[in-house]
Amino acid sequence: MTDKLALRARLRAARDGLARDRAIAVPDAFRARLARARIVASYMPLGSEADPAPLATAARDAGCRLVLPHVTGRDAPMRFLDWDDGTPLVAGPYGLLQPPADAPALRPDIVLTPLLGFDRAGHRLGQGAGYYDRAFALLPDAWRVGVAWSVQQVDACPADPWDVPLHAIATESDWIVP
Repeated sequence: MTDKLALRARLRAARDGLARDRAIAVPDAFRARLARARIVASYMPLGSEADPAPLATAARDAGCRLVLPHVTGRDAPMRFLDWDDGTPLVAGPYGLLQPPADAPALRPDIVLTPLLGFDRAGHRLGQGAGYYDRAFALLPDAWRVGVAWSVQQVDACPADPWDVPLHAIATESDWIVP
């Protein structure tokens, strides 16, 4: 666990040091995958997290519905609730902006997930609370796409048995398919 804590601190510092004039690339492979998707889970970035907005916009332009994570507490599962640009978001735990609790829960076909770190094998390092790993376990058929800055790539992410790998990673400069 100490290795993950130290790695998280190092990667947060690298991410925090980036200029904010970057945008995540939307590759043709992602656009092609949208043709088979109806619902895409995105997220509202916290702090220096990579903003998935270009991917979410591509999903909306392809006719997909968007959902955002909704968290109530550490022991409760994360749900994905329907959201459109016109619906105001509410404050949630950890500084999250999320749809109101009464928004319909939907099952995403694609899940865009924020990362602290990743490797080219598709292993990911998140904040450490396990929300996305538990959600991925409940959504085994969902296509999992990590969203991060290229400086967050490491040679190897430490992986525990419950960690669920990604199908792809989007950065400002690369589209990585393990």
